[in-house]
Amino acid sequence: HTAVTNPAFTGRTVRGPPARREGGTAVGTGGERVARARYDAVVVGAGPNGLAAAITLAKTGRSVLLVESAATVGGGARSAELTLPGFVHDVCSAAHPMVLASPFFARLGLDRDGLELVQPPAPLAHPFDDGTAAVLERDPAAMATLGVDAAAWRSLFAPLVADADKLVRSFLGPPPIPPRHPLTMARFGVSAVRSVARLATSRFAGARARALLAGIGAHAILPLTAPATAGFGLLLGTLGHAYGWPVVRGGSQQLSDALAKRFADLGGEVVTGWHVGSLDELPPSGAVVLDVTPRQLLAMAGRRLPSGYRRRLSRFRYGPGVFKVDWALDGPVPWTAEGCSRAGTVHLGGTLPELVASEAAVAAGRAPARPFVLAVQASRFDPTRAPAGSHTLWGYCHVPNGCDIDMTDAIERQVERFAPGFSDRVLARSAMGPAAMEAHDGNYVGRDINGGMSDLRQLFSRPTPRWPPYTTPDRRLYLCSSSTPPGGGVHGMCGVGAARAALRRVL
Repeated sequence: HTAVTNPAFTGRTVRGPPARREGGTAVGTGGERVARARYDAVVVGAGPNGLAAAITLAKTGRSVLLVESAATVGGGARSAELTLPGFVHDVCSAAHPMVLASPFFARLGLDRDGLELVQPPAPLAHPFDDGTAAVLERDPAAMATLGVDAAAWRSLFAPLVADADKLVRSFLGPPPIPPRHPLTMARFGVSAVRSVARLATSRFAGARARALLAGIGAHAILPLTAPATAGFGLLLGTLGHAYGWPVVRGGSQQLSDALAKRFADLGGEVVTGWHVGSLDELPPSGAVVLDVTPRQLLAMAGRRLPSGYRRRLSRFRYGPGVFKVDWALDGPVPWTAEGCSRAGTVHLGGTLPELVASEAAVAAGRAPARPFVLAVQASRFDPTRAPAGSHTLWGYCHVPNGCDIDMTDAIERQVERFAPGFSDRVLARSAMGPAAMEAHDGNYVGRDINGGMSDLRQLFSRPTPRWPPYTTPDRRLYLCSSSTPPGGGVHGMCGVGAARAALRRVL
């Protein structure tokens, strides 16, 4: 391991894992020492949830060590020059519909640390072969691109947008018992429990609104005919109207660096380049909080967990994966539909039947011939991402878990379908196959970016049925990854939940 000091924060950084212990102090492979012989808490994994857990603990005055295996903090919220010098690409998450909605981020006020969220004029566009696009506007009453379904869209989403704060407080955390806002949740649940394909066809007459809603629901990475996929479409659509789908100026890494700086300002200690293979490697502490999925928890904890709990963890189901491509371009994407140029995120997949077929193929274990592609064009609204006159594009499609098929050509055909001449603007590309995705973040098991299947069976009981869901049979050991409620997304609330559980029980 090499020593890494991130200029965005001032916390101590150590070279690698401890090779031995001397007088109760962990000694790194480079001869450096962690600052303490014992910590109140150790957090393993510096993704958004691990950072949120570390900050939540440090704000109470506890001594906290944060350990990350990669050279930089961030997990699923990192950026790098993946193609050419000067082109900044988000390695995983790019658009952030949950950051402004998250109670954790709202309390932090990271704008004081220079973090800036950039709001495109429209959160989302969904183009069609006739050269037009359905555009998700911030105002649900301004959905003129949906034609005959504009009023129906407003009637579906306007009440949800009015209750957006209540919905966010209900969903971004473990399921509250009893529900905090029962009437609001009941109204939401009537439609949310259905499949997004069924809701789209029952509420809308035209192909445009049906495809727009189904594309948003496809973020569940489930068949669009599966129960409760409508809930994903309704929640993310509501977030788009109420809060937007912003990008981070300078790249998603800036968000992670701002979190790391805040943690360091609270007295926290950060260690990068330390891959924790066993919990026995960690210095003594009152609690250990793990931003890992069940597979890594089993590997780290070994026999300290009861056999029954280990069996339940071993049955945890991972969902489909993603195949991701980043492009450096010599100009903006030449969309046929003007509405796409106003949107930060663009969904490429055509009509509802096409989307259903694509996601059904993935669920059946096949790589789709015409994949549903999720694209983000951050450089249109954040010129810091590329040299003057140049642009970046970020995109991925869903594939079966562990799929080793190169989807680059299939993805580019979908982009070219709605932006003729796109391929002529490509200066360089970076494709992330299965090994690259998991090397980037060990939580992406089989390239599952959601920390596990998010169907009804696992949505509210992840990783196992326990209360609080962040606990384990070992009172010192907590799980804070997206394998716990509320699941995937850059919101930090899994980390907040685990930290609060540790504070109540042992700290």
